[in-house]
Amino acid sequence: MKIRADEMTAVIKEQLRNFGATSGDIAVEEVGTILQVGDGIARISGLGNCLAGEMLEFPGGNYGLALNLEEESVGSVILGDYRGLSEGDTVKRTQRVLEVPVGQGLLGRVVDPLGRPLDGKGPIKADGTRKVESPAPGLADRKSVHEPLQTGLKCIDAMIPVGRGQRELVIGDRKTGKTVICVDTIMNQKGKGVICVYVAIGQKESTVAGIVRELEKTGALDYTIVVSAPASAPAPLQFLAPYAGAAMAEYFMYNTWKHGANGLPELGSDGRYSLQSVADGGRGFATFIAYDDLSKQAAAYREMSLLLRRPPGREAYPGDVFYLHSRLLERSAKLSDPLGGGSLTAFPVIETQEGEVSAYIPTNVISITDGQIYLQPDLFNGGQRPAVDVGISVSRVGGAAQIKGMKKVAGTLRLDLAAYRELEAFAQLGTELDPSTQRQLDRGARMVELLKQGQGSPMEVADQVLAIQGAGLGMLDSLPVDQVLAFEKFFIERIHAEFHVLIDELNAKKALTDEGLTTLKQAIPRIVSAFKQEQGIA
Repeated sequence: MKIRADEMTAVIKEQLRNFGATSGDIAVEEVGTILQVGDGIARISGLGNCLAGEMLEFPGGNYGLALNLEEESVGSVILGDYRGLSEGDTVKRTQRVLEVPVGQGLLGRVVDPLGRPLDGKGPIKADGTRKVESPAPGLADRKSVHEPLQTGLKCIDAMIPVGRGQRELVIGDRKTGKTVICVDTIMNQKGKGVICVYVAIGQKESTVAGIVRELEKTGALDYTIVVSAPASAPAPLQFLAPYAGAAMAEYFMYNTWKHGANGLPELGSDGRYSLQSVADGGRGFATFIAYDDLSKQAAAYREMSLLLRRPPGREAYPGDVFYLHSRLLERSAKLSDPLGGGSLTAFPVIETQEGEVSAYIPTNVISITDGQIYLQPDLFNGGQRPAVDVGISVSRVGGAAQIKGMKKVAGTLRLDLAAYRELEAFAQLGTELDPSTQRQLDRGARMVELLKQGQGSPMEVADQVLAIQGAGLGMLDSLPVDQVLAFEKFFIERIHAEFHVLIDELNAKKALTDEGLTTLKQAIPRIVSAFKQEQGIA
């Protein structure tokens, strides 16, 4: 039998043409082989087309992230338990970058950096997914920071104001109250239409559980997402946690939502927020995120980088550790009106060693942020809580993020405190003081006492303005220093009960009118007299 080449060619071509139709759809998968695995790192051969930051699928449902693309192999971190993997296992490309679930189903939940629930409340109903690494908004997409984000803490709202879209660093030694500032700020957003995200990196699980209980008790968990990568979590998850938290917050910032007549996002009959276009009046959410803390994230990234054999730099951190934090914090912004005017305000937390703010990571983050709240161990140990050092702390947004009433009283407060510090040093020399200097010293001591605030008790801005304004008018001068905080509570209660017109005026006009100031001046002697009578003070 004679074989003809042209007939064979025709048959082969026909078979190839009909291959998909007869054999079903073909799934082409690019697979590689693990060369080496250990310490949460895998080296893989055979993935020549792998992309940087691509997700890789490992046996057992584990995923990894391709970080090192070398000529002969790919270096990947494993997002989960690597102990079941061994040399020779196959690894598949997914051709997708890492994404996390986003949406209203995450509100009130505690999740890991991959969006998996940790609170035992069942699966999460997500509205979709969002890339963990997203580009920051460009210059044309931004608007200058001009709206205040009230922390509820007098010393911060008065002298280190924070605006929506700002990045304000919270820095200090261990156990100086950094987390408390973040948690109190979240609590203070109740009823203000702000979505909050708290990212816990490298913390004890008991600490995170305590924070969740506190938020739940005050009703703040309803509008908060807690992303937890505890100390027991692998380094890759601690590294990813802040980016995942930012992606979850960005969903609310970039989408535009229906707002009510009061200017706040409106809940529908189903208890959910409704999407609405900018043309129909939709606005983006104001969102707040606390990264607690980025020192531990940088340490996790250093661990990963050294295991991936990347060249170490200063303090053994890799050369791109600045980019690690800059690309994260630049995602905080106040968006322009055509984009819905949403905002993402960030409180990155950095832990210092013995107050060393000139170390590598603190100086990096200070240079990226719009100011810092510096917490001083000596003040904390001396009983001043929050232990904010108002001399070193600064907000580079300043008065643009304050209401008019607060701006007015904050100037007087700053001058009184500056004069007090100067005179206090002078008085320690033991020289005799004239009556006016002694009065200034006494008032300064009472102002410092007034700025103290208990944990979990944020104050409304109108109450803060009236308390500071009253102190500036001398209402504390005749009271003992140890009675200042008790009087403040009494004063606010009386104002709400008898002079509510002042609160309404501040809420509506953002400042006290001349008539309001006159009313306050007339109210102060009555309230001071009533307090002294109640406490038996002569």
